Amino acid sequence: MTIATRSGTHLAILVVLGLTHLLNDMMQSLIPAAYPILKDAYALDFAQIGLITLTFQIAGSLLQPLIGMMTDRHPAPYSPVVGMMFTLSGLVSLALATNYLMILVSVTLIGIGSSIFHPEATRMARYAAGGRQGLAQGIFQVGGQAGGALGPVFAALVLVPWGQPSLAWFAVSALMAMMLLTWIGSKQRQISAEFAAMRAVGSRRGAEVTRHAPQTIAIGIVVLIFLMFIKNTYSESFRSFYTFYLMDRFGLSIPAAQMMLFIFLLAAAFGVLMGGILGDRIGRYRIIWISVLGPLPLTLILPYADLFWTGVLTIMINLIMASAFASMLIYAMDLLPNRIGLIGGLFYGLNFGLAGVSAAFLGVLADSYGVETVYRICSFLPLAGLLTWFLPRIDEGEM
Repeated sequence: MTIATRSGTHLAILVVLGLTHLLNDMMQSLIPAAYPILKDAYALDFAQIGLITLTFQIAGSLLQPLIGMMTDRHPAPYSPVVGMMFTLSGLVSLALATNYLMILVSVTLIGIGSSIFHPEATRMARYAAGGRQGLAQGIFQVGGQAGGALGPVFAALVLVPWGQPSLAWFAVSALMAMMLLTWIGSKQRQISAEFAAMRAVGSRRGAEVTRHAPQTIAIGIVVLIFLMFIKNTYSESFRSFYTFYLMDRFGLSIPAAQMMLFIFLLAAAFGVLMGGILGDRIGRYRIIWISVLGPLPLTLILPYADLFWTGVLTIMINLIMASAFASMLIYAMDLLPNRIGLIGGLFYGLNFGLAGVSAAFLGVLADSYGVETVYRICSFLPLAGLLTWFLPRIDEGEM
């Protein structure tokens, strides 16, 4: 049996889900963390770096909505274990890659693993949340963000001194995640039954979730997807090109630039947890406004800051911007409460792929005009937060 709080929140399940999300995203983050090494070893340009990101993220996006729809109809509690098998094979293949084509095939396998992992893991986080959806998604997302932040650290401590073959060592992480996900899968029937019972009790008390008009759902989903796309595009400019920006502008070494990237990504881990908790208290709508539009003054200053203030500003920007994800995801689930897998697949998948398109475009831009120009252009992206005004105001009742 798992330990549940009075609100029906299964903290043990959520913590383990967060840990598996950490392992999954840590292995993914090794791809951009290895870019400086791959760039030197294979004489890649920025456009080719962007294409690696595009390939990985398209592979990680196309299957997710489809898998989400399938698991909405036929839950597959052990499907994340299968996803980890793909990730493991991709990591080993990347470690042994000897040419650019093998690199693309390897990141495709890792992307497919991610596309299988997220929909069902998102569903389980929803079921285990009880009455604290923001906290649950915050815990789940903080694992992913922390895992993403660890990639640059391992790049500095492992990949730089030991080289590309050391990527195979991280296959141990995939094996560990597979064991944890097997345990989580064994708990899904119990947790989903409790979630269904909680909703039934809410229905008898007159607290059933409102069925929204198709127009409201369509407008809400489109606006959320666009806001997520803008947020992910800005974040992708850091994941793929921040180390090059720091090395070109400030003359940092690869390990020093990777540690700066780690600090930036770690701020996202705190931001997503903070956003989830605050969303439970002050509402999703307010959090979305603050997180998307709020960083604008900071992003406009960033391209002109010195090294110290570059570090400070990037932390503040990511802390604020990352706080949106949990609220956006829960908001979408409230719009379509019976399509949890679809929402998880859509938000992790479609936006994943769109961010990959952005990375490829930014790579071409960096080759043509320089990395610094990329950051000057991206500094205006938070202006898109004004579109939050079009987001329908829905009742934010707990489910």
